[in-house]
Amino acid sequence: MSWGELGSRCKAKLSQMDWYLCFGLIFLLLVLMGLSMAAWKLNVILNDADALPIEAVAIKGQRTHTSDEEIQTALQGLMQRSFFSADVNQVQEALEALPWVYQASVRREWPAKLRVYLVEQDVVAHWNGDAWLNHLGEVFDAPQKEDIGPLPRLAGPEDQSKLVLTTYRQVSELLNINGFDLEGLSLSPRHAWHGVLSSGVMLELGREDKMARIQRFINVYPMLIKQDKDLAKVDLRYDTGLAVSWVNAQKRTNK
Repeated sequence: MSWGELGSRCKAKLSQMDWYLCFGLIFLLLVLMGLSMAAWKLNVILNDADALPIEAVAIKGQRTHTSDEEIQTALQGLMQRSFFSADVNQVQEALEALPWVYQASVRREWPAKLRVYLVEQDVVAHWNGDAWLNHLGEVFDAPQKEDIGPLPRLAGPEDQSKLVLTTYRQVSELLNINGFDLEGLSLSPRHAWHGVLSSGVMLELGREDKMARIQRFINVYPMLIKQDKDLAKVDLRYDTGLAVSWVNAQKRTNK
């Protein structure tokens, strides 16, 4: 085949091509490349902490035991990200890891702010010496605070905190109505109840019929205080009666 024939065939094929389609495909390719470049550039900007920094964190909610310094320390590493790349779930987890925080909610607020709402633990009792109970009977560990007023001291197996708190509320209500203040309540590993009044009097309640035994103590107390002795302990682990220990007798026994 001569060069002349080859050129004639190429001209014929070129004349048969759909140039509109070719230019359309080229234009589409250029558009897609432009969009890809724009998306890449936008992603870089959105993740650039210098271009779109988090300028402020607004903290709402009533706080008593959680300081601004503790919050700043918890969020220090997370605030190095941009407004859009910051993970609000991680921010929430970091705040809820603070000892006195019960719950935290976090949301973005345009253009450069995170808005946080904190709920602190509603502490209602000491638990097993150095831990705390919230109003739901959940155990949590947190540092001691001087501004916390007097709280009942509850104790028991770790998985029985809700039962102990519920029982304390029931027993305490019955005692309060009759002029007594229940300072502490504990549940032994063998499920026996032991109470302490604010006066220091100890109440042995046993494992069963604790409310009936509390009522028996209330009924007999007027007779006990007529004695010229300081009451130390009342053992109510009997079906119909009780045993009484006096302070002076206990001192003689200890000697």
